Amino acid sequence: MSGKPAWLRSQGKPWFRGPAKVVYDNPWIRVTEFAATAPTGAAATYGLVGHKNYAVAILPLFDDGTTVLVGQHRFPLAEYSWEIPEGGGPLEADPLESARRELAEETGLEAADWREMLRAQLSNSVSDERAIGYLALGLSPARDLHHADDTEALEIVRVPFREAFDAAMAGHLEDVLTVAMLLKAHHMAQQGTLPPALALAMIG
Repeated sequence: MSGKPAWLRSQGKPWFRGPAKVVYDNPWIRVTEFAATAPTGAAATYGLVGHKNYAVAILPLFDDGTTVLVGQHRFPLAEYSWEIPEGGGPLEADPLESARRELAEETGLEAADWREMLRAQLSNSVSDERAIGYLALGLSPARDLHHADDTEALEIVRVPFREAFDAAMAGHLEDVLTVAMLLKAHHMAQQGTLPPALALAMIG
Protein backbone atom coordinates (compact mmCIF):
# COMPACT_ATOMS: atom_id res chain seq x y z
CA MET A 1 0.00 0.00 0.00
CA SER A 2 1.19 3.51 -0.75
CA GLY A 3 0.29 6.65 1.10
CA LYS A 4 -0.01 5.02 4.52
CA PRO A 5 -0.99 7.41 7.31
CA ALA A 6 1.56 7.79 10.10
CA TRP A 7 -0.49 5.83 12.65
CA LEU A 8 -0.20 2.69 10.54
CA ARG A 9 3.55 2.65 11.22
CA SER A 10 3.01 2.09 14.94
CA GLN A 11 3.89 -1.49 15.89
CA GLY A 12 3.47 -1.48 19.67
CA LYS A 13 4.78 -4.19 21.96
CA PRO A 14 4.56 -7.79 20.70
CA TRP A 15 3.34 -10.98 22.32
CA PHE A 16 6.09 -13.38 23.39
CA ARG A 17 5.65 -17.03 22.43
CA GLY A 18 7.02 -19.44 25.00
CA PRO A 19 6.94 -23.24 25.02
CA ALA A 20 4.34 -24.75 22.69
CA LYS A 21 2.58 -28.07 22.30
CA VAL A 22 0.41 -29.33 19.47
CA VAL A 23 -2.95 -30.44 20.83
CA TYR A 24 -4.66 -31.32 17.52
CA ASP A 25 -3.53 -31.84 13.94
CA ASN A 26 -5.23 -32.81 10.66
CA PRO A 27 -4.57 -32.12 6.96
CA TRP A 28 -6.16 -28.65 7.16
CA ILE A 29 -5.43 -27.19 10.61
CA ARG A 30 -3.09 -27.54 13.57
CA VAL A 31 -4.09 -26.34 17.04
CA THR A 32 -1.12 -25.29 19.17
CA GLU A 33 -1.17 -24.21 22.82
CA PHE A 34 1.46 -21.66 23.86
CA ALA A 35 2.72 -20.53 27.23
CA ALA A 36 2.75 -16.87 26.24
CA THR A 37 3.44 -13.45 27.67
CA ALA A 38 1.11 -10.61 26.68
CA PRO A 39 2.38 -7.16 25.60
CA THR A 40 1.37 -5.99 29.10
CA GLY A 41 3.69 -8.54 30.70
CA ALA A 42 0.86 -10.76 31.89
CA ALA A 43 1.26 -14.52 31.54
CA ALA A 44 -1.30 -16.20 29.30
CA THR A 45 -2.16 -19.56 27.79
CA TYR A 46 -2.89 -19.00 24.10
CA GLY A 47 -4.51 -21.47 21.72
CA LEU A 48 -3.70 -20.84 18.07
CA VAL A 49 -5.53 -22.43 15.15
CA GLY A 50 -2.90 -22.70 12.43
CA HIS A 51 -4.17 -23.11 8.86
CA LYS A 52 -2.33 -25.12 6.21
CA ASN A 53 -4.03 -23.32 3.32
CA TYR A 54 -4.71 -19.81 2.15
CA ALA A 55 -8.36 -18.90 1.82
CA VAL A 56 -9.13 -17.67 -1.69
CA ALA A 57 -12.25 -15.78 -2.72
CA ILE A 58 -13.35 -14.91 -6.23
CA LEU A 59 -15.87 -12.30 -7.34
CA PRO A 60 -16.84 -13.24 -10.91
CA LEU A 61 -18.37 -10.35 -12.85
CA PHE A 62 -20.03 -10.73 -16.24
CA ASP A 63 -20.11 -7.83 -18.70
CA ASP A 64 -23.83 -7.35 -18.02
CA GLY A 65 -23.15 -6.62 -14.33
CA THR A 66 -24.24 -9.99 -12.99
CA THR A 67 -22.27 -12.20 -10.64
CA VAL A 68 -22.41 -15.78 -9.40
CA LEU A 69 -23.16 -16.88 -5.85
CA VAL A 70 -22.71 -20.35 -4.40
CA GLY A 71 -25.06 -21.82 -1.81
CA GLN A 72 -24.03 -24.52 0.62
CA HIS A 73 -24.61 -25.74 4.16
CA ARG A 74 -21.70 -24.81 6.42
CA PHE A 75 -20.81 -27.26 9.19
CA PRO A 76 -19.37 -24.96 11.94
CA LEU A 77 -22.49 -22.80 12.37
CA ALA A 78 -24.94 -25.43 11.06
CA GLU A 79 -26.44 -22.86 8.69
CA TYR A 80 -27.00 -22.47 4.95
CA SER A 81 -24.84 -19.77 3.40
CA TRP A 82 -24.83 -17.94 0.07
CA GLU A 83 -21.32 -16.79 -0.84
CA ILE A 84 -19.09 -15.82 -3.71
CA PRO A 85 -16.93 -18.76 -4.90
CA GLU A 86 -14.38 -19.57 -2.20
CA GLY A 87 -11.94 -22.26 -1.25
CA GLY A 88 -8.38 -22.86 -0.21
CA GLY A 89 -4.94 -23.50 -1.61
CA PRO A 90 -1.70 -24.81 -0.11
CA LEU A 91 0.51 -22.15 1.44
CA GLU A 92 3.35 -23.06 -0.92
CA ALA A 93 1.15 -22.80 -4.04
CA ASP A 94 0.42 -19.72 -6.15
CA PRO A 95 -2.87 -18.43 -4.68
CA LEU A 96 -4.01 -17.25 -8.12
CA GLU A 97 -3.78 -20.81 -9.43
CA SER A 98 -5.81 -21.97 -6.42
CA ALA A 99 -8.40 -19.30 -7.23
CA ARG A 100 -8.57 -20.42 -10.89
CA ARG A 101 -9.17 -23.99 -9.73
CA GLU A 102 -11.85 -23.01 -7.24
CA LEU A 103 -13.74 -20.91 -9.79
CA ALA A 104 -13.79 -23.81 -12.24
CA GLU A 105 -14.74 -26.35 -9.56
CA GLU A 106 -17.58 -24.37 -8.05
CA THR A 107 -19.03 -22.55 -11.07
CA GLY A 108 -17.69 -24.21 -14.22
CA LEU A 109 -16.22 -20.85 -15.30
CA GLU A 110 -12.82 -19.51 -16.23
CA ALA A 111 -11.70 -15.88 -16.51
CA ALA A 112 -9.46 -14.09 -18.98
CA ASP A 113 -8.72 -11.19 -16.62
CA TRP A 114 -7.76 -11.66 -12.96
CA ARG A 115 -7.19 -8.78 -10.54
CA GLU A 116 -6.21 -9.05 -6.90
CA MET A 117 -8.76 -7.09 -4.87
CA LEU A 118 -7.90 -7.59 -1.22
CA ARG A 119 -5.89 -9.41 1.40
CA ALA A 120 -7.48 -10.11 4.75
CA GLN A 121 -6.81 -11.70 8.13
CA LEU A 122 -9.66 -13.94 9.20
CA SER A 123 -10.45 -14.16 12.91
CA ASN A 124 -6.93 -13.02 13.84
CA SER A 125 -7.47 -13.38 17.60
CA VAL A 126 -7.46 -17.19 17.41
CA SER A 127 -6.36 -18.07 13.86
CA ASP A 128 -3.47 -17.31 11.50
CA GLU A 129 -5.65 -17.83 8.40
CA ARG A 130 -5.11 -15.30 5.63
CA ALA A 131 -7.32 -14.68 2.62
CA ILE A 132 -6.68 -13.32 -0.85
CA GLY A 133 -9.59 -12.07 -2.95
CA TYR A 134 -9.66 -11.79 -6.74
CA LEU A 135 -11.91 -10.11 -9.27
CA ALA A 136 -12.52 -12.40 -12.25
CA LEU A 137 -13.51 -10.77 -15.57
CA GLY A 138 -13.85 -12.02 -19.12
CA LEU A 139 -15.82 -15.07 -18.03
CA SER A 140 -16.51 -18.12 -20.18
CA PRO A 141 -17.21 -21.83 -19.66
CA ALA A 142 -14.13 -23.55 -18.28
CA ARG A 143 -12.26 -25.71 -20.78
CA ASP A 144 -10.74 -27.84 -18.06
CA LEU A 145 -13.50 -28.75 -15.66
CA HIS A 146 -12.54 -29.72 -12.14
CA HIS A 147 -14.77 -31.81 -9.93
CA ALA A 148 -16.00 -30.31 -6.68
CA ASP A 149 -15.00 -31.86 -3.38
CA ASP A 150 -17.02 -34.99 -2.62
CA THR A 151 -18.34 -33.35 0.57
CA GLU A 152 -19.78 -30.31 -1.26
CA ALA A 153 -23.42 -30.07 -2.33
CA LEU A 154 -23.51 -26.72 -4.11
CA GLU A 155 -26.23 -24.55 -5.59
CA ILE A 156 -25.30 -21.90 -8.15
CA VAL A 157 -27.24 -18.72 -8.93
CA ARG A 158 -26.44 -15.84 -11.30
CA VAL A 159 -27.79 -12.54 -10.00
CA PRO A 160 -27.33 -8.81 -10.67
CA PHE A 161 -24.38 -7.41 -8.74
CA ARG A 162 -26.62 -4.78 -7.17
CA GLU A 163 -28.99 -7.48 -5.91
CA ALA A 164 -26.10 -9.36 -4.25
CA PHE A 165 -24.71 -6.11 -2.83
CA ASP A 166 -28.10 -5.08 -1.41
CA ALA A 167 -28.56 -8.54 0.12
CA ALA A 168 -25.18 -8.21 1.84
CA MET A 169 -25.97 -4.72 3.12
CA ALA A 170 -29.33 -5.97 4.46
CA GLY A 171 -27.53 -8.71 6.41
CA HIS A 172 -28.82 -11.61 4.32
CA LEU A 173 -25.27 -12.58 3.28
CA GLU A 174 -23.06 -13.03 6.33
CA ASP A 175 -19.88 -14.62 4.98
CA VAL A 176 -17.23 -12.00 5.69
CA LEU A 177 -15.25 -12.46 2.48
CA THR A 178 -18.42 -12.15 0.41
CA VAL A 179 -19.41 -8.94 2.18
CA ALA A 180 -15.89 -7.49 1.93
CA MET A 181 -15.51 -8.32 -1.76
CA LEU A 182 -18.90 -6.90 -2.68
CA LEU A 183 -18.12 -3.71 -0.77
CA LYS A 184 -14.71 -3.39 -2.43
CA ALA A 185 -16.17 -3.94 -5.90
CA HIS A 186 -18.90 -1.37 -5.25
CA HIS A 187 -16.23 1.12 -4.13
CA MET A 188 -14.13 0.38 -7.21
CA ALA A 189 -17.14 0.96 -9.46
CA GLN A 190 -17.83 4.30 -7.77
CA GLN A 191 -14.19 5.38 -7.89
CA GLY A 192 -13.74 4.64 -11.58
CA THR A 193 -11.22 1.82 -11.22
CA LEU A 194 -13.38 -0.63 -13.15
CA PRO A 195 -14.21 -0.42 -16.87
CA PRO A 196 -16.91 2.28 -17.19
CA ALA A 197 -19.44 0.05 -18.98
CA LEU A 198 -19.05 -2.63 -16.33
CA ALA A 199 -19.39 -0.13 -13.48
CA LEU A 200 -22.54 1.26 -15.07
CA ALA A 201 -24.01 -2.23 -15.42
CA MET A 202 -23.16 -3.00 -11.79
CA ILE A 203 -24.46 0.06 -9.99
CA GLY A 204 -26.26 2.14 -12.62
